[in-house]
Amino acid sequence: MQPLSILQKVWGYSSFRPLQAEIIESILAKKDTLALLPTGGGKSICFQVPGLLQPGLCLVISPLIALMRDQVEQLRKKNITAFAIYTGMDRKEVQTTLITAAESNCKFLYVSPERLETSLFQEYLPALNISLIAVDEAHCISQWGYDFRPSYLRIANLKEQLPNVPILALTASATPAVQKDICEKLQFKEAHQCFRQSFARPNLSYSVFTVDHVMPKLLQILQNVPGSSIVYCRSRKRAEEIATQLMAKGIRADWYHAGLSAVDRQKRQEDWQENRLPVIVCTNAFGMGIDKPNVRTVIHCGIPDCLESYYQEAGRAGRDQQKAYAVLLYTKREYEELSGLSNQRFPSLTTIKKVYQALANYLQLPSGTGAGQYYDFELAEFTQRFSLPVTTVLNVLKALEQEGWIEYNEQVFIPVRVQIIADRYQLESLATTHPELDTICKTLLRSYQGIYERPTGITEKQVAFLVKKDQTQISAALLQLQKMGYIDYQPRKENPQLYFPINRIKTEDLSLNNERYAARKKQLDKSVNSMLYYASEQQQCRSKIIGAYFGDEALPDCGICDNCLAKKQASLSSAEFATLQAHVLQLLKTRPLSTPTLLRQLSNVDKEKARRVIDYLQAEEKISIDAAGQIRLC
Repeated sequence: MQPLSILQKVWGYSSFRPLQAEIIESILAKKDTLALLPTGGGKSICFQVPGLLQPGLCLVISPLIALMRDQVEQLRKKNITAFAIYTGMDRKEVQTTLITAAESNCKFLYVSPERLETSLFQEYLPALNISLIAVDEAHCISQWGYDFRPSYLRIANLKEQLPNVPILALTASATPAVQKDICEKLQFKEAHQCFRQSFARPNLSYSVFTVDHVMPKLLQILQNVPGSSIVYCRSRKRAEEIATQLMAKGIRADWYHAGLSAVDRQKRQEDWQENRLPVIVCTNAFGMGIDKPNVRTVIHCGIPDCLESYYQEAGRAGRDQQKAYAVLLYTKREYEELSGLSNQRFPSLTTIKKVYQALANYLQLPSGTGAGQYYDFELAEFTQRFSLPVTTVLNVLKALEQEGWIEYNEQVFIPVRVQIIADRYQLESLATTHPELDTICKTLLRSYQGIYERPTGITEKQVAFLVKKDQTQISAALLQLQKMGYIDYQPRKENPQLYFPINRIKTEDLSLNNERYAARKKQLDKSVNSMLYYASEQQQCRSKIIGAYFGDEALPDCGICDNCLAKKQASLSSAEFATLQAHVLQLLKTRPLSTPTLLRQLSNVDKEKARRVIDYLQAEEKISIDAAGQIRLC
């Protein structure tokens, strides 16, 4: 079967997006491949199609548990066998998954990079029949990337065990230096291929506003541009504040961040995806792996610390190729704070040692112990107990992680676990005393092998479906069974975890690679300066600024960003522009008009100048153009 046939049969798409077909052909030719596709460019198709075309399975390496689970669920809905191994699964569950992947028709196995060198994974690796290795978020490999994760460096070790298996590295954003570093760190062969889609987004209008307060401008944008919106904030507290203010102004909004419970996060994400909630106000914990085509605005309240993350987040707008807006709002104070970020992000060794010792005290962890262990870690409790600033602690955790001393996982999914501890006689009595609970117990016994012998991961949603009840009713029933002494019930949890890859050392022995630490600090300064230039530049096309940063030097002016529109306006005299603007608004007062009709009614007016005024009014949200091409007043 050919790649296009698979695409049509499984996904129902009639054709590939740009570069997807070329990337797939490179993989099928057994070539190591680097693919840079913008957010929404269809990266997963690039490994899922060749994964289905070839015998064996595709090993997908991803740092994001939520993304792994989402992709596995989507594949299973298409009747494709896929599994994921992630932090929180016990050894027995991991072993069962690996055995099933090796002995079944499994096509995709998702793992975190930390999993690769575990003894259990290495034991089963030869039996997995891997035909392709896909490395998602590949910029994490490079210490010059904006989210460097040392565990990614171990991926290259697979080359020794799987020398003839091609690697596909995928990322939405990487500078030329990071692209080169990815290929070197993954030990790509000389004949490797690199594919980079243009960083131009012809339908996405970028604009930047310096404001005294973000709310008035934010309200203006949301009120004048209908449709789905994402508002990004730099902190959880700020996200909650802005969402609350928007709701007070009558806008249907809610906040989303990693501090919410899993149930709340899922509910709010689903409400937003299904258009029941127009505006989601969030931290950067939101949006990864979400493919919502009709997002009309992505608004940043505050300046991100690098163009990579800004481009990825802004790129979640307008995936349906319709006009969309990426707006950056910031205050002068936020600009100044970002200028000094590197000193904050890279704390001194003295500060690092202070926090490291506090961690040891918090976990009651003696030196020489802890290797290979996960520990529950509540950030708010920790910072309060030891009177440490949250920002300082997070930056120290990042530094310790990049130096290989610890790993910090903010979201760890541990599924519901149940073990039946009642004997057969007790279970039989349930049929007469509690028939509904009896039905649930029998469903558990039929559906989950080994549930008598050990705590077993179950899915409350699946049990609810089988017994035709709500998931909340199942949770309540399991709690009741536990109180009655029939089962051992461990509810699902998603608590942050600290992992020690090596034993905790004495604080006085803690050290850093000073040369590498200084180099990363210098790189951050460079990234921050690029972001500050983007925010403050008022002449150059914003799409060209972004393209040049990522090595795409050939982009033309987009014509629709705030800087391009200002240039167009400047080519008209102030009086001429004001007259034309008033004329256009007057014509639209009575009824909506199509562009050709509006231009005809602007008799004796240069059509190019008229189009510039129309573009400007649209960018300023004074007019809008609907799907039928009708222009109307906002």
